Amino acid sequence: MVTQAGPTAGRRIPLSKERVLRSAVALADAGGVSSLSMRKLAERLGVEAMSLYHHVKNKDEILDGLVELVSTQMPAPGKHADWRVTMRERSRSTREVLARHPWAVSLMASRMTPGPATLGHLDAGIGIMREAGFPVELAAHGISLIDSYVHGFVLQEVNLPFTTTEELTSMTRAIMDQFPANDFPHLFEVAVVNVLQPGYEYGAEFAYGLDLILDGLQAALAGTCG
Repeated sequence: MVTQAGPTAGRRIPLSKERVLRSAVALADAGGVSSLSMRKLAERLGVEAMSLYHHVKNKDEILDGLVELVSTQMPAPGKHADWRVTMRERSRSTREVLARHPWAVSLMASRMTPGPATLGHLDAGIGIMREAGFPVELAAHGISLIDSYVHGFVLQEVNLPFTTTEELTSMTRAIMDQFPANDFPHLFEVAVVNVLQPGYEYGAEFAYGLDLILDGLQAALAGTCG
């Protein structure tokens, strides 16, 4: 039996800047930004490398586009009566997006030409604090502190040598077996009382640290109103 091809069979999807960038994100997710090249990108898209230059000027434009595309995935938080709830929501969603793209944190810190989505994410964060009554200078300090914490936590998280609680437990016990407890008494204490307890998850440290920061900023805000 012969199957007739449909009207779109064999038809190539037109190349566009958005399609180029989405393919670049997929390549970076698979092998990191260092694995990204115009040749590999063209191969993934099934085109000649020169065809890419009709849509992007060079690799720098692709890298800037990657940052912008990741930023578009960070949803704007809902507005809540307590600014800390709004900022907590923004921080959690930022962490989730960056964790999906482990290469993004370092790349974001290195680019000099942010796009509207990247700037909008930062502007919205500042806006949360300004609307809560933060003076400009304290809002600037606050957003720097919060975003440094979020990005730094993700950077550490994606580079950890374990991915599950079981792997963390095994690694911790192996380290403890190599050294006398008296050599590192405080580390051993934390391991026994905290890390090796049932239900411990390293990722839970994120919420604890974030709340300390938000409570500290709330106290700083109260000090400006006193």
